[in-house]
Amino acid sequence: MNDHCEIRLKSEAERQRFDTRLGISVLLNAFIVIAEVIGGLVSGSLSLLSDALHNLTDVAALLIALVARLLARRRPSLRHTFGFHRLEVIAALFNGATLLVVATLVIREAVVRLIHPTPVEQMTMLVVATVGLVGNLVAVVLLHGHDREDLNVRAAFLHLLQDTVSSVLVVLAALLVKVPGGVYLDPIASIVVILFVVRGTYQLTRRALHILMQGTPPDVAIEELRAELIAQFGLRDVRHIHVWELGSGYHVLTAHVVFNGDNLCAQVAQLPAIREYLRKEWHIEHATLEPEIESPGSVQT
Repeated sequence: MNDHCEIRLKSEAERQRFDTRLGISVLLNAFIVIAEVIGGLVSGSLSLLSDALHNLTDVAALLIALVARLLARRRPSLRHTFGFHRLEVIAALFNGATLLVVATLVIREAVVRLIHPTPVEQMTMLVVATVGLVGNLVAVVLLHGHDREDLNVRAAFLHLLQDTVSSVLVVLAALLVKVPGGVYLDPIASIVVILFVVRGTYQLTRRALHILMQGTPPDVAIEELRAELIAQFGLRDVRHIHVWELGSGYHVLTAHVVFNGDNLCAQVAQLPAIREYLRKEWHIEHATLEPEIESPGSVQT
């Protein structure tokens, strides 16, 4: 077996190992969600239910990251010529809309409990909150070092870090719930956690809508891209530039590349190099370039 094949197999094995870690993280967070929902209902703790909702956003983020990695390996078909990248965006939009509705209901209940305090069962709340915290820490360790694999994995890792902070908050609320005035800590903690959820969910939903509307990716500046292409390849102009995303991080571009009339063959031969430049420097995976020829005093296509 040559070195190239060994490197490719090693890379594939590493991808599979990391996919396994992602899958374990999904199952772990799903278990935390179930445990916190049951614990919240048994103990009467609204902050546990809020943290369960926050963990549900982690499950969604991790699933989106895992599905995106798996779908990226599926070849396009004659029926789906661009592949299946949009599935993750549709799932993100659905999850975001659902979570915002549930978050609104939890905040409403928290306000009611601030007005009419409800006692909670401390030991159940503390045990379940601690289990949630430990589970989040384990998931963070599983993904640590791989959080720059791609944008989705990075987002999922940040979700987990954020949820670890909210879990610490719930544990503190459980420890102090029996002190004078402590009965208010549970609804207050739930509101703080839900604000984390709303912030993350709003960003997720906004991003999904931007992709579905075929908006320009946030990391692509059209004018800068145009200027660099002209400077790098000696082009006369670059017109009708359209850049959008099929899925998170998968960029597509169409543009008219205007060449000078001189030494035409050599200039048109640059098209493969332009595509490679776009892929390496701008992370544009699929570029469709239409050449135009423009000579002084005349225009041809």
